[in-house]
Amino acid sequence: MQIGAVQLGSEWLAYAANLGVKLGIGLVVFYIGLRIARWLAGLSERGLNRAEVDPIAVRFLRKVVYIGLLVVLILGLLQGVFGIAPTSMIAVLGAAGLAIGMALKDSLSNVASGVMLVSLKPFRVGDIVTIAGETGKVEDVSIFQTKLRGADNQLIVLPNSLITGDSIINLTPDVMRRVELVIGIGYTDDIDLARKLALDIMHADPRVLAEPSPDVLVYGLGDNSVNLGIRCHVANADFFVTKCELTERIKKGFDASGVSIPFPQRDVHMYHHVAGGGQSGPATLPPQVRDSLASPDHQPSADPE
Repeated sequence: MQIGAVQLGSEWLAYAANLGVKLGIGLVVFYIGLRIARWLAGLSERGLNRAEVDPIAVRFLRKVVYIGLLVVLILGLLQGVFGIAPTSMIAVLGAAGLAIGMALKDSLSNVASGVMLVSLKPFRVGDIVTIAGETGKVEDVSIFQTKLRGADNQLIVLPNSLITGDSIINLTPDVMRRVELVIGIGYTDDIDLARKLALDIMHADPRVLAEPSPDVLVYGLGDNSVNLGIRCHVANADFFVTKCELTERIKKGFDASGVSIPFPQRDVHMYHHVAGGGQSGPATLPPQVRDSLASPDHQPSADPE
């Protein structure tokens, strides 16, 4: 009995020692393989950059190469160090593939959508886009998600499947953007004068591009104003600030030249009915309301409501 127990203990001790050696070798090999995988992924990235591949595709392919090398490394460790045949692993993965696919169908959809984004290139890193109601600058397209930087510096993370399933509006497909201001003037104001003032202000701004040339068109005759479309082109980086400053300068220029910018107003007529079926006439306002309206400090509200 004692001899059998000692022999069993020796066998377990030898097995544990052998397993410990394998684990140690496996950790060392995994560490070295991890460093090699990172080096090869970086090497592929540098090669793609030298080939002038799109930055989005470079980042995406670098991650794909890195993950693929990790899979090869793990399979090699299981076979070479632990003696597990790849066919056995493939059989296990094949048996669990259906369950894994059902559980990760959304993630796999994001991967497929990421491949579509890299292949079709609807936008590039640095473009300003509107996707699913969110607007921001594209920072990164990874395997599962895309990151945008919003106007207020907030980070917007969108799943790739949501992007390919929705409309994509690229606001900066070119090196310039069109600034469009719709400003109304009064019906009695001189359209030619307003056009000249707006054009002079745009031509005086160095950020406004000469080609395509700025123009001012009559967009329509509104209920309260003649609507002018004031348009020019600027570089992408100058769009927002130029639009705001042009709006301010045109408003000040119109005010200085006597061109009015009307706003909606409403006249309210009040009537009261005489008791006994008499004719109705204008209502008499209470003294305190009448005195308030007659006060020089009273200013009519610009809100039509």
